[in-house]
Parts: sequence; structure tokens; C-alpha cells
Amino acid sequence: MKLEPIIPFEPISVTLIPSGEQWIGQVKWDGVRMLLYYDGDQVRLVNRRLNDRTIQYPELQQIEQFCTAASAILDGELIALDHGKPSFHQIMRRDQAHKSSAIPALVKEVPVTYMIFDVLYVNGNWVTDFPLRQRQQLLESIVCPGSVVQLVSSTPDAAALYGVVEAHGLEGVVVKDLDSPYMIDGKDDRWRKKKNIHDLNAVVGGVTYRDKQVNALLLGLYDAEGKLWYIGHAGAGKLNAENWASLTRLADELKVEQRPFVNMPERSKEAVWLRPQLTVKVNYLQWTRHQSLRQPSIQAITQTNPKACTFGQ
Repeated sequence: MKLEPIIPFEPISVTLIPSGEQWIGQVKWDGVRMLLYYDGDQVRLVNRRLNDRTIQYPELQQIEQFCTAASAILDGELIALDHGKPSFHQIMRRDQAHKSSAIPALVKEVPVTYMIFDVLYVNGNWVTDFPLRQRQQLLESIVCPGSVVQLVSSTPDAAALYGVVEAHGLEGVVVKDLDSPYMIDGKDDRWRKKKNIHDLNAVVGGVTYRDKQVNALLLGLYDAEGKLWYIGHAGAGKLNAENWASLTRLADELKVEQRPFVNMPERSKEAVWLRPQLTVKVNYLQWTRHQSLRQPSIQAITQTNPKACTFGQ
């Protein structure tokens, strides 16, 4: 049976962590959401936007080394570490490697771990209607943790877990109802997330230059009416010289005369406007009262659909 990719269940953002016997907390890993599809013959990896990423992660092809099921759909997060912490910048190096010749070297240079937290399909049967507590038991029975694969641990005290996450500078927690089924292409409060590190995906609507190279990005988000609003500029972060050189080449291809933002950016006199196609992941401290980001820091260039970069993400 060919397994068609699905859009995974998503948590909603909250400020208060629920408590009670039906709630468990899990670490929210700063990685790439990925579903593994095994039809009994081949393994496929597909992200939450339904983009195939099978060739990028060859170390997950030997499924018999970590899963005993005859067929399965697993849900989890692929992470790469930098100084002991999950790094979105590092996992993007793997996720955006499209030249097959470059992948063997990257496998050694940027090792990944698949943090599995759910199962949707086992041995020819869908289990999405099972409560989470039962799906977790299934996971434990079919997945053998190892160097490349780990099971995400759960705790009944999500608030205490958030305290640990906060102390170690990790991304956040996800709190889940143990009685909840898995809602394909769904998003509701049976899964909730509380972030310690604020981040979002933003559209690049303009750039500034220094010595003929891009040195800062003008960022934007779309509102419910499809209008693009400027939310700040960023030049700091984790991009390296190669990334900035690539952005300079892309900016040259995307230049337009008309400002794409509804509002006027603070650096408009220096800016070169771009067709809003580039997207980046940005960490930030908080929103200001002027609806702009305080201390935005670029984490990685992404392949997010620009129209998905909205205020409600």
C-alpha cells in the first residue's frame, strides 16, 4: 500500500500551561518537523509542508535498525546540535542540501537525531483515532532508540519541564492531552505549545547594502487581507559569509521598483525593494508597541511559502 503524505497535527500557542492528570509535557525541539513513511518496502521523509526530504537524511533509510513494524508512519522532529543545543541553523544545512554529491559529507559534518513523538499508522492499520496514551505505548513497542533515533520523553509536570527548558535556553514545551486522538491537518487546544524562545518565519521585502553586499534584511508579515507589513530589519544572527553572498545574488534577481510593504520601513532611504519571495527564520525578544520586532536575529534562510508568513503563525 502506498502511503500518501499528510499534514500533521499542530499545537496552538498559549501563555498558560495546563495541569491535570490528562496532560503531559514534552520538550519542543528546535528542528524540522518530519514524518517518516514506511510502506514495508521504502522509507520516505516528508515535512509538514509536504516537501519530500528523503535524500537529505540517508541515515534513516535503514529502518530495521530502529523500528520493528512491518509498516509505519512516524511523526517527530529532526534536530542537529551545536555546542550541545538544537540549532535550527545547523539542521537547515542538512534540510536544504539538494545536491546528492554533497550529502555524504554533510552526514558526517552535521549529524542529526530523529526525535519521535507519535505514530499514525502501524502494520497496515491507522491508529490516529487511538488516544495519545495508547499511541505512546505503541511507539515504545516498535521503536528501538539509538544514535540516530530517540523517543521524546513525557512528564506529567509540564510546568516544571518548562522551568528546565527556560533555564537551559531551549525552545519551549508542547503540552498534550493524553486522551486526544491525532487530528490530521488539524490544530486545536488538545495540543498546546509555550515558547521560551520567540521565533517566526518572515518574508524579505527589501535589503540594504554595504560594499556591494547585502548586510541587512527588511522583514515583513502578511495580515488576514494579504497585505505585507514591515516588522523590522535584521543583520545579526547565524548567517555566514556564504549565506550573505547567496542573499546578494538572490537580491539582484528579485529587485523591484515599488515598495512591497504597506507601511514605510525605517530604513527606506537606504533600501532596495525585493519581490517578496525569500523567507527566513528569525528569533526575537518581543514585539514593540509599534508592531515591530525587538532585537530580531536571523537563524536561517528557509523555504517557507511566503504567504504562510503571517501574524497568526
